[in-house]
Amino acid sequence: MLTTTIAGSLPKPSWLAPPQELWAPWRLEGDDLTEGQHDAVRIVVRDQEQAGIDIVSDGEQTRRHFVTTFIEGLGGVDFEHRATVKIRQRYDASVPRVVAPVVRTAPVYVKDARFLRTQTARPIKFTLPGPMTMVDTLADEYYRDREQLAMAFAEILNAEALELEAAGVDVIQFDEPAFNVYMDDVQAWGVAALERAAAGIKAKTAVHICYGYGIKANIDWKGSLGEEWRQYEDVFPVLAASTIDQVSLEVANSHVPVEFLGLLEGKDLLVGAIDVATDVIETPEQVAAVIRTALQFAPPERIFPCTNCGMVPLSREVSRAKLQALGAGTEIVRRELKG
Repeated sequence: MLTTTIAGSLPKPSWLAPPQELWAPWRLEGDDLTEGQHDAVRIVVRDQEQAGIDIVSDGEQTRRHFVTTFIEGLGGVDFEHRATVKIRQRYDASVPRVVAPVVRTAPVYVKDARFLRTQTARPIKFTLPGPMTMVDTLADEYYRDREQLAMAFAEILNAEALELEAAGVDVIQFDEPAFNVYMDDVQAWGVAALERAAAGIKAKTAVHICYGYGIKANIDWKGSLGEEWRQYEDVFPVLAASTIDQVSLEVANSHVPVEFLGLLEGKDLLVGAIDVATDVIETPEQVAAVIRTALQFAPPERIFPCTNCGMVPLSREVSRAKLQALGAGTEIVRRELKG
């Protein structure tokens, strides 16, 4: 019970990429880059195990960005002649352009998943971008229809996910921060595209919906949302009726009404007990308090203490300390439940 995990990225070593940057360029090339990425995966796996994290990931050490690195492995996308778009209606970014039908000509992350599987005896999670968030992280000059492009991406993601499962992945998580922005689209076609991406997968499937990395654009957006963040209220009922097994959500230091947890009856709850938008290290008791709150709405076997989002913008020292707090706080509540 109270199985711990993390939502996504962990900081990269400075010898691999500049620290605390999104889309940070690699500092190595060729075989040296592969070796460096493998070494970084070994480190973050060990960090998670030492912190008591039960379901571990590669911390996304082999990708520059949680969305565009996957898109780099696809055909039909032009990375050379980029365009500037506003991502999630918040900040401008230089992104690739869809110029032809999108296709997956080869596995994108399967080799990385196989390597991760060799590094730990614990269950492993692998993250993929969700279809809607992929649509929102590029310039579509071919389909010119968000739903049609999302469904094309869903087919590609499903092929990748099935191969990740065959490589030994226990949990496949689709990252959909766009679900907190385009709520009408979530109900119209977003969840349908997500279910298509997860079709036929026997491993656990999860969707991660957050308010974003701890970067200024996201922090400013959160500040504009008022005393209550109610985006989950529109999204959770649709997900509760979906085939997705787990939902990862932001709780720690958020203004999400806690009763929204009750909208996900029957789902595993990946409860964000670590705030990734601050360098302040949570105490184990603060983590335990978040978990106790979640236990009002679901039994302990359905509560998975987690981070709010990825931690790539943080320092490695802060990230490690937050992982330790997550593990220690969870253990406090486990002892209470057993006692």
